[in-house]
Amino acid sequence: MPYKKILLAGFGLALLSPFALAQTAADYSRYSTYAAPKPQGQKMGGLRVFMLSGLKSHGAGAHDYPRWLDSWSKLLTEHGAVVDGAFSFPSAAQLANTDVMVIYRGDAGYMTPEQRALLQSYVKRGGGLVTFHDSLCGPDPADMATLVGAGKKHGEVNYTWTATLNYEVVDKNNPIIAGMPMEIYDEAFYKLNFAPEVKPILTVTMPDTPAARRGGGVGQTIPQMWTYEHTLPGGVPARAFVWMQGHMVDNLDDPRMRMVMLRGIAWAGKKPVGELADYVPPPPSAQ
Repeated sequence: MPYKKILLAGFGLALLSPFALAQTAADYSRYSTYAAPKPQGQKMGGLRVFMLSGLKSHGAGAHDYPRWLDSWSKLLTEHGAVVDGAFSFPSAAQLANTDVMVIYRGDAGYMTPEQRALLQSYVKRGGGLVTFHDSLCGPDPADMATLVGAGKKHGEVNYTWTATLNYEVVDKNNPIIAGMPMEIYDEAFYKLNFAPEVKPILTVTMPDTPAARRGGGVGQTIPQMWTYEHTLPGGVPARAFVWMQGHMVDNLDDPRMRMVMLRGIAWAGKKPVGELADYVPPPPSAQ
């Protein structure tokens, strides 16, 4: 700003009466102390969900993590969750405001020591975890198993690639899978490191595909959906829910699978299983 204009601006302020100056300060104070507006459509006090996504890594329709982040942030909000999310690992402040962290991101087992410490602290205080597809893949399957019940080694041939998968129900009374299709075109995994506390819900007998033959998985029956309740040393009980499919993102957007995943997320957050799936938003006038 030119020197002359600065002088004029200062002169204009000097012409204001003491009353006007006091009033201006009062108005500024009043507006600056307003709370941020309530996010439109969000249920106050709902289950707090953080969505950790990644960049798209495969061909058309596969591993479309950005599409999931976009569509599921809306879906979860519509079902009464309070949603945050990012392509980068959450901060300590974000995790402090999270009940369930949902991960759909390739090889999420690769974490820095600082990220691993944050996640462990989160689980120790009872925070829930949900992972889809290859999110539990990384360099140390045994370590990942302590957090979500199983881990998968990166770089191994431990997958079928895409094929028709037939689910076999292990936990027939589990309400999470109500209405779920028992056949799906997706990818299944074997050579998983399981924690002893894992409770399988569904298994798949590995179909005869070139990748399954190469990795020696043909005919093996392996859990592909499970719940995991555990307590890390020095912590309180925590829960994890895992579904190993989701190679094709359309399967995550199947209305039947959406209900299953919503129930799994609510369970991992220590809420009633129907907390999200059965949520009915109030009329607009009541929000």
